[in-house]
Amino acid sequence: MKKWLTVMLVIVVGVLLVACGDDKVSTAKTTDGKNVIKYQLMKGMVYPAELAVDLGYLEGIELESVSDFKGGTESVQYVGTGEVDLGMAFSAAVVKAYSKNVDLKSVIGYYGSDDLTNISAFVLEDSSIKNPKDLINKKVGVNILGAHMELAIKGYLKQGGLSDKEIESVQLVTVPLSSAEQTLRSNQVDAVLLMGQSKDLAVERGGIRELFSDIDVVGKNFTAGNYFFRSDYVKENPEVIKQFVEGVAKAIEWSRETPREEVVERMEKIIKERDPNESTESVKYWKSYGVGTEGGVIQEEEMQMWIDWLVENGELEKDAVTASELYTNQYNPYEK
Repeated sequence: MKKWLTVMLVIVVGVLLVACGDDKVSTAKTTDGKNVIKYQLMKGMVYPAELAVDLGYLEGIELESVSDFKGGTESVQYVGTGEVDLGMAFSAAVVKAYSKNVDLKSVIGYYGSDDLTNISAFVLEDSSIKNPKDLINKKVGVNILGAHMELAIKGYLKQGGLSDKEIESVQLVTVPLSSAEQTLRSNQVDAVLLMGQSKDLAVERGGIRELFSDIDVVGKNFTAGNYFFRSDYVKENPEVIKQFVEGVAKAIEWSRETPREEVVERMEKIIKERDPNESTESVKYWKSYGVGTEGGVIQEEEMQMWIDWLVENGELEKDAVTASELYTNQYNPYEK
């Protein structure tokens, strides 16, 4: 009897594992036939996919929020394990995950840096820091190590002619965006990188000076992060991916062509409809998604830029990842 029960248990577990595997590559359906895409919600923000839903561009799709978004690294992990279908992260994080056999596929850009929206480094107005060499042996605040802000500061230092040893002397300190400004004003760091609402509020208060922006480092407007799914999900659900990408691309272009005040008003409405108690303060400062291409089309040269950066920083073996493996534009109507 014990042997029989053991065999049956093995069979049941095997069936469950197969079922779980099937769930990872196929979408669930709502009662009215919509395809459900599980994702993480960023409180206080409205990203292009959510805007696309509200604009009616994703009529056959329902976005189901399963948890709060805390960062790209976690998003990569959750998509890799199948806890969510849709992920979003700084592109370099996706490159690193792919190099470790997490088979992800980026399908469209969702955020970046342009003349309206970017990441900038600030010092106090009376600071003696005016160029990259002035940062040697200084402390610089960033929100996350190994992400967009670290790319910006290290790129700035490298362009300034600093040696590897001098760059290593610049101490990167992790500080939450919510307290980054105060960390600078209280002289706990010598410089800090800011973005979004935290940047705009700090500039409004005065007493600080911009040292550089990430656009200065890259030399152009660029897409910094993409929406992505697991490769098997993309392969098994091409029609879902096609509708998702087309809808998001249209929403990105709608946000460019529509007056800012109207976009912000719609974002505030979206937030209040999903949770009356959720703050809309952050979206009041929204200026653009910063996506560097029409319709969020992914550029191979930009993906290669993140690969090269990781190789230069010793975080990736040369030729470990090929840029073209990381993404597809086949579902984007703006691809030319």
